[in-house]
Amino acid sequence: FCIAVYAVPMASLGAWAFRDRAGEWTLASFVRLLGDDAYHYAFLTTFRTASITTLACLLLGYPLAYAMATAGPRLRALLATAVMIPFWTSILARSLAWVILLGRRGVVNQWLLSAGLIDQPLSLLFNSLGVQIGMIHVLLPFMVLPIWAVLARLDPGLPLAARSLGASPARAFLHVVLPLSLSGVAAGATLVFMLAVGFYITPALLGGPDDLTIALLIEMVVRDLLDWSFGSALSLTLLALVGAIFGLGAACAGTGRIVGAEGRA
Repeated sequence: FCIAVYAVPMASLGAWAFRDRAGEWTLASFVRLLGDDAYHYAFLTTFRTASITTLACLLLGYPLAYAMATAGPRLRALLATAVMIPFWTSILARSLAWVILLGRRGVVNQWLLSAGLIDQPLSLLFNSLGVQIGMIHVLLPFMVLPIWAVLARLDPGLPLAARSLGASPARAFLHVVLPLSLSGVAAGATLVFMLAVGFYITPALLGGPDDLTIALLIEMVVRDLLDWSFGSALSLTLLALVGAIFGLGAACAGTGRIVGAEGRA
């Protein structure tokens, strides 16, 4: 099964990347990629967007995961349900919903105008801000769940022991809970960053001309320019970068935690 759905397509992709339009073996696509600043800009835009998304998901997701790990059974079930609900809706539908919410005549601008907080509609859509909001909404559960899994297994007596030895709640968290949860943070950050690097639908719907990502560039090269060789070279480069990110995350958090296989027989 893995050979049919993964190895064979990847071999075909590699064959296309190292051939020109005439079918001759060449490195011209990779030379073109290395020598053109326009493609470098797409990679920089992609990694900048993925980095901001990962950081925002961490800042929002860690408190939520901590609340889930320390709350009572009923509140924990409610918070877990809230985290899982986005998975019930497709990414396309969620991205289109943000178009309605963030448009110049959307719900957010209308509420701000009616409240007197702004005099004219804000530009919240078809720019980097809209892309970030949409991607954070989609990827936040992938940050929350790994951190929650780690925090839920921590011995609750450890921070209590720190408190009994004179540590304040803040010091007990910083010196006991946070260090023990860093593997979950690394796993969540790796998952979010890897997914954000290859995102296509949300940047395509919510982004503007300056938000060209690698996925959008690959789609443009293959569909509009019909340059399968260069599109394959871009895809292999993206795959190599994502593989490097996964390797770094696996070194920090462990492969089993990232792929969800930790603890299995």
